[in-house]
Amino acid sequence: MSQTIQKTGWRYTGALIALSADERASVLRRTGVTNWLVRETTEEIVRRVRVDGDRALREMARRYDEVALAALEVPSGVRRGALAEIDPRLRSALERAARNIEMVHSAAPPQTVEVETEPGVTVGRRPDPLRRVGIYSPGGRAAYASSVLMAGIPARAAGVSEIILCSPPQRDGYPAAVVLAACEIAGVDRVFALGGAGAIAAMAYGTESVPRVDRIVGPGNAYVAEAKLQVSRDVGIDSPAGPSELLVICDAGCDARAIAREVVAQAEHDVDACVVVVCLDDETALSIGSAIEQSLPDAPRAEVARGALEQRGALLRADSIDEAVEFATDFAPEHLLLALDDAERVLPDIRNAGCVFLGEQSSVVFGDYITGGNHVLPTGGLARSYSGLGLLDFVRWTSYQKVTRAAAQRLAADAAILANAEGLPSHAAAALGWTAPC
Repeated sequence: MSQTIQKTGWRYTGALIALSADERASVLRRTGVTNWLVRETTEEIVRRVRVDGDRALREMARRYDEVALAALEVPSGVRRGALAEIDPRLRSALERAARNIEMVHSAAPPQTVEVETEPGVTVGRRPDPLRRVGIYSPGGRAAYASSVLMAGIPARAAGVSEIILCSPPQRDGYPAAVVLAACEIAGVDRVFALGGAGAIAAMAYGTESVPRVDRIVGPGNAYVAEAKLQVSRDVGIDSPAGPSELLVICDAGCDARAIAREVVAQAEHDVDACVVVVCLDDETALSIGSAIEQSLPDAPRAEVARGALEQRGALLRADSIDEAVEFATDFAPEHLLLALDDAERVLPDIRNAGCVFLGEQSSVVFGDYITGGNHVLPTGGLARSYSGLGLLDFVRWTSYQKVTRAAAQRLAADAAILANAEGLPSHAAAALGWTAPC
């Protein structure tokens, strides 16, 4: 198997069981050590924004975006004009995606919960929308209008009071028109023509023009990701995001050409994208390898996709579905496509995945844009502990407790025993103070 499939240039091919411990670890390990230059450059950018505010942001726009900003904030009329002037078919597609996203994310709003643990003792937990949220939307090699919808609409559905967005300026001094149009559709309140680590610092700490936010969400390049990590001690962030990932588990009944389309689609993101296909038999693996090799020459971003497969790709065979699922659990992918005849039967066994796609027809691309599910998902194995972006990312929980006087008398003695055991006598005294008759 390996000799034939090797023609496609995958980094790893062969049986899962045949991988050495180091090879398996290499496939599973997607996060790398942050480049020292990225880290130090980002630290300096964050420091400058904290010290010099708007002046630093204008200087960075001239240096990195080669534009002199008349104003940092985009006028509302420019945003409305962008929505009015985009291709009607694009507007229709954005609005369809927005309706589906709102439907999904409004379906199960968090509820206040109260429990009476003992007579007279009530413990509650109330969801409160965040006051102000910041969204980052990239604008370098591509403008991701869909990500604006994926972040802005759940924030609005959660009841966030104010939503602001930063995106790099184009030559005209404004973010890409499609991003501005998406902001209007998503209900974003304020938009700033700011990019990179400087935008993250501005939202985290505030400047003369940019208000400080309570949480920052959205994808970005290495500098944006590093900036989010650096400011996370002072502001909430979503899960740290890395290059796109896809894990496919497929059986003999799958359509090799469909799997090839999925592989190339995710691999075209970036040469650092990670795509792994696990087949349940050799013949399927050979067919998929051949289909990918046939489709790559016609792909507009063929060199990027091929680079991703050579650097981070693997085409592997599992001896059973249980072995494949065990690997998926360890891998914890951003996207998991179950191209299986009985995908729904396997679903309950899946624990670690940003999003699971059931059946080859459930293309990851549909999830990227139009189904209503969120495409802001954990990468780098963080699906072990993080979930995709959703309504709960835009609320915080207020806990509260109520104890009646009669219940306070009943709780006092045991509370004092626990306090004394921990060496906190004043805590014990505070509890015992309620033992006197009402």
